[in-house]
Amino acid sequence: MSKHLPRLVLILAAASVLFPFLALFSAALQPQTELSPGLEWPSDPQWGNFATAWTTAGFGSLLKSSAVIALGVVPIALILATLAGYGLASMRLRVKEPLFAVLMLGMALPYEAIVIPLYYDLRSVGLLNSYWAVILPLIGLLMPFGVYWMRTHFESLPQELTEAAAVDGAGSWRTLTRVLLPTAGPALTTLGLLYFMWSWNQFLLALVLIQNPAMRTAPSGLGKFVQQFGQNIPLLSAGTIIVITPIVLLYLFFQRHFIKGILQGAVK
Repeated sequence: MSKHLPRLVLILAAASVLFPFLALFSAALQPQTELSPGLEWPSDPQWGNFATAWTTAGFGSLLKSSAVIALGVVPIALILATLAGYGLASMRLRVKEPLFAVLMLGMALPYEAIVIPLYYDLRSVGLLNSYWAVILPLIGLLMPFGVYWMRTHFESLPQELTEAAAVDGAGSWRTLTRVLLPTAGPALTTLGLLYFMWSWNQFLLALVLIQNPAMRTAPSGLGKFVQQFGQNIPLLSAGTIIVITPIVLLYLFFQRHFIKGILQGAVK
């Protein structure tokens, strides 16, 4: 029994993850007149629910906005987190630990506490109702976790790597780009996927800082869609699947790198 226990646990874990997706997909194919769809496969799948949800909610422009925001956040946030993590891992300063502690306080800062001051600050500089109104605050809000992640990665590397680079006459920049970054592939991939997912799923900042409904993110558009079709479970399920599909596909494409990065960080 103990021999098959790990396999049984994995099967149960996989079922707990797949079951909600299957239930959601089954509900999306039910007739719109069905107020409480069951879990059985419909005899006449209503594939048109996806087209109706797409056109009614305007998911084309919403998905584009989510992609623009995510692709704007991820590269800049990765570069800044890598540089800051490398600096905090290699610097020899008395204020390094207090500086890192202050930075980590940002991980406990909720979005709700800063969204109103952000609104007035961005309005004063003319960035309100633009993609930058969400991209710039998100980069700042995601920095604490990213810096912590990259600092942990750089500190876990053998010190002999940097010492050998210093002996060869390499400066800090060359040591980072030529020696350390080639080892950071899994860590950067995992952090990039997390950044993309958090940016894509951004709801509150997009809702408050962007007044144009067509420029908001897909989750914020889905929130309005829920208000409009709160009783239409099949249509809501179809809209939810449209919003989460890009994230699921991205994870499936990078899952090996993602899992490798997670396990690498756990082992270290």
